[in-house]
Amino acid sequence: MTVFPSPSGRVAVAPSVLSADFADLRRSLAPLRRLAGWMHFDVMDGHFVPNLSFGPGLLPAVAKASGLPVDAHLMVERPAMFVEPFAKAGAELITVHAEAAGAAACVAKIRKLGLKAGVSIKPGTPASRLAPFIGKVDLVLIMTVEPGFGGQSFMADMLPKVHEARRMIERRGRPVWLQVDGGINEETAVPCVAAGADSLVMGSALFKAPDPAALLRRMARTL
Repeated sequence: MTVFPSPSGRVAVAPSVLSADFADLRRSLAPLRRLAGWMHFDVMDGHFVPNLSFGPGLLPAVAKASGLPVDAHLMVERPAMFVEPFAKAGAELITVHAEAAGAAACVAKIRKLGLKAGVSIKPGTPASRLAPFIGKVDLVLIMTVEPGFGGQSFMADMLPKVHEARRMIERRGRPVWLQVDGGINEETAVPCVAAGADSLVMGSALFKAPDPAALLRRMARTL
């Protein structure tokens, strides 16, 4: 098993598996091995968000093809049903939504299983919903699009929420990643990092780039 990184002061990019080339997963993911922080694995149930994605069976293939830790982002109504299957599949961090049923109990369960835990909020949810979780999680995820589909446009009006989440994390004094997800590219990454984000989920902008590895190297130099 790989080791999920802790915040180090450097910005980590988490490529979204949703945008990878499933016809040749190894070719799509292997060039990111030494450049990305970890893989972001979106799990959708067709209820919490209007789309279906992946089950736990695909996660080991993503970990093997990328050589990176995997974060399972559970965009599901009942995350308690999914925590153990994704833990057994090899997810090293599991993120649940604050809006989902039993989110606090799921965070406790994730940590009891020896994994890192994350909490996420949708664009319409205020940052205050994060407050009960800040002392218990290893990652906070601010959605900068409505979750469910890749390739959407970045919502700049989420930046104040990123600022607020960063202040909440700093007040607790714990090493917690602050991640943004949705419409992230070279341009939108800049204000996100300025607002306090230190992890960027990148999907279509990364995998559709002429040279994804070169893009990650360039971002590592400039962010």
